[in-house]
Amino acid sequence: MELALWILTIIWIAGIPVGVFAFVHAASQRADAFTAVDKLNKLAWMGITGAAALVLIFSTMGPFTIIWIAGLVASLVYLVDVRPKVKEIQGRSW
Repeated sequence: MELALWILTIIWIAGIPVGVFAFVHAASQRADAFTAVDKLNKLAWMGITGAAALVLIFSTMGPFTIIWIAGLVASLVYLVDVRPKVKEIQGRSW
């Protein structure tokens, strides 16, 4: 296997728990916190992160297909952009 394929495989495997964490975090937050920080509503983020987690988990060919990257990007957008603002408004530590 080429080095690039090994790297993609590692990123794909590491992305699975990231996607699941993003979904669990979105599901465990108050619904009003999302609208209070001018983001999509809770249901939308649960759908986005849930679909992303499923795509990451069930990518049939693993790193050989490119669709899992969209799932990883969606999860990372939630974790980097939405999660900190929701945490800040709720005063939670996780």
